[in-house]
Amino acid sequence: MAEPIRVTVRRGDTGESLHRVHAVAVRDGELVASAGDPELVTFMRSAAKPIQAGPLARARADLDDRDLAIASASHLADHAQLEAVRALLAKAPATEDDLECGPFEDSKLRHNCSGKHAGMLALCHAYGWPYESYRLADHPCQQAMLSELATLAGTDEIQTAVDGCGIVTFALALRRIAIAFAGVEERVAQAMRAYPELIRGPLAPDTMLMQAFDGWYAKGGAEALICAASTDGLSVALKVEDGSPRALRPALGPFLDTLGLDGSLFGPTPLRNSRDEVVGEVKVS
Repeated sequence: MAEPIRVTVRRGDTGESLHRVHAVAVRDGELVASAGDPELVTFMRSAAKPIQAGPLARARADLDDRDLAIASASHLADHAQLEAVRALLAKAPATEDDLECGPFEDSKLRHNCSGKHAGMLALCHAYGWPYESYRLADHPCQQAMLSELATLAGTDEIQTAVDGCGIVTFALALRRIAIAFAGVEERVAQAMRAYPELIRGPLAPDTMLMQAFDGWYAKGGAEALICAASTDGLSVALKVEDGSPRALRPALGPFLDTLGLDGSLFGPTPLRNSRDEVVGEVKVS
């Protein structure tokens, strides 16, 4: 087994912290490259959103690319993102009161998972499922999400827990995560490619990757996970072992390079203090 990617945080000329990053690349279900442990079990968190949007895409032909993109997003509550959430919620049809993602600042709409929750309400409407408690594990909505992931990952060995927004989140081997991400419903993948800025926002690795690589879709998740896949069957998944997101971008570039891709958009990042002075660097050792 190859060693994990080592990302060092240097302050001045002195190493201050070290992050270990596990990474896999699969093509047509077969492992083609790895660093660290391909069988590392970790939660997908928000990286599962494009997979969770699959049942919605098949059930609601009336939804457009913007609807499916925001259902797959971890948005930053900018104007365009909030408008997309409102539009999807109206098509559900549902109201802000129906959202079970919990409050954020002055509005549930501003919660970064509100688009996913609006999409789940739209799925409930399509099948006549009750809106109440759609977030809970025994609700048919969450059962549909689990079934979708199991089918795409090719395994029932999926652990579950409660995500930050109250719905079910899934843990499985990193290799299986990459396999599942390669199978995202094509309407969802198309929507993400059409609206990468809705998926997260400026300087986010997933948004940047989609803007830079034609035909790719990508999604990050909490605790430092990122997944991406191309139209030619290649998919990747990277997980920072200690959950620190600052190590993802420095690790992503070199790993893409090993696959024959141009990872120069990613790579080392400056370490800044509160005066916005560069005082060090985060980079692969």
